[in-house]
Amino acid sequence: MSRARALACPASLKGVLGAFEAAAALAMGLRGAGVEVDEVPIADGGEGTAAVLQRALGGEWQWSRVSDPLGRPVSARWLRLPDGTAVVESAEAIGLGRVAADERDPLRATSRGLGELIADALSHKPFSLIVCLGGSATIDGGSGMLEVLRSLAVSTRVLCDVRSPLHGERGAARLYGPQKGASPEAIVELERRLGARSDLAPYAGVPGAGAAGGLGAAFAALGAELAPGAEAVLGLVGFRGRLGGSSLAVTGEGTVDRSTAEGKAPAAVLEECRSAGVRCAIFGGRLVEPLAGAELYELSGVPARAAADLESLGERLGRSLAASR
Repeated sequence: MSRARALACPASLKGVLGAFEAAAALAMGLRGAGVEVDEVPIADGGEGTAAVLQRALGGEWQWSRVSDPLGRPVSARWLRLPDGTAVVESAEAIGLGRVAADERDPLRATSRGLGELIADALSHKPFSLIVCLGGSATIDGGSGMLEVLRSLAVSTRVLCDVRSPLHGERGAARLYGPQKGASPEAIVELERRLGARSDLAPYAGVPGAGAAGGLGAAFAALGAELAPGAEAVLGLVGFRGRLGGSSLAVTGEGTVDRSTAEGKAPAAVLEECRSAGVRCAIFGGRLVEPLAGAELYELSGVPARAAADLESLGERLGRSLAASR
C-alpha cells in the first residue's frame, strides 16, 4: 500500500516564523508519522509573497536603491520571474519593518520608495508586472508613489492581502492606522486626507482599495487590475495541481480571526480543498474567531515554541491520517 500524502502549505506566522520554516516544521512531523509530504509555503499577496513565488517558479533577485517610508536611502529587491514578469513587494521599500516602533508616523510616512522600486523594475522592460501590497508603514493613498510613477507601461496585476475599501471602519486609516502608529487624532486626519483625494474617489469602494494604506486605490487609478492576493498566489504556484493525490492539506497563520475569512491564505486553501474534496486542517498561534466549517487547531501561542508546536501538530495529524487508511 502506498503511503498517505499531505501538503504542508502554511502562510507565515508574522514576526515569529516564516512560511518556509513553518512548512518545514509541519513536514518534519508528518514525515515522522510516515506520511509523504509536499512542502508548499504560501502567502496572501502581502509581505513574503515574492519569496514564495521565487521558490515555486524560480527567477532572479534584482536590487535597487530606494527611499524608505521616512525618505532614507535603503536597498530593496524585486524579483524577475523566468517568463520576464517583474514582482515587486510594497513591504520591501516601505514596510513596517523599515521603521523602528518609535518612528512609526503615517502622517509623515511616504510611499515614494515603492514608486522608485517599480520604476527600476520597469526600466528592465519586463513582460508584465505583479505588485504585492501589504505590510506597509504608510497611509498616504499612494501620493508618494505617484510622485514617481505617473503611468504603468505594462500589464499590471496588484495582489491585495486585504479586501478593505479605502474609507470607513474597515478602511485604510481606521482599521490599520493603529498598528502603523497612528493616534486617534491622526486617524481622523488620515481619513480626511484620503477623503479629499478626487483621483481616488471613483475607486474607493473597490475591494482592496484600502490595501497598504490606500495603495490599492492608487493602482486602480493607474489602470491596474486589483486581485485577491491569496487566490492569485495559489494559482501562480499551481496549488490545485499539487493538491491532487493528497488526502490532507495543513495550513494556517499566526492569528486566525475575522480577517482570515476576508482574503487571507488559509481561507483560500480551505476553499480549494473543499472544491477538491480534500481534508483541510488549519492552525493558528491564536484562535480569536472561528473560521466557519474549518478543522481548527490552536498552538501554544508561545513564539519560541512555534516550530516545535507545528512539528507536534504535523505528527498528530499524520498519525490520524495513517490510521484512517
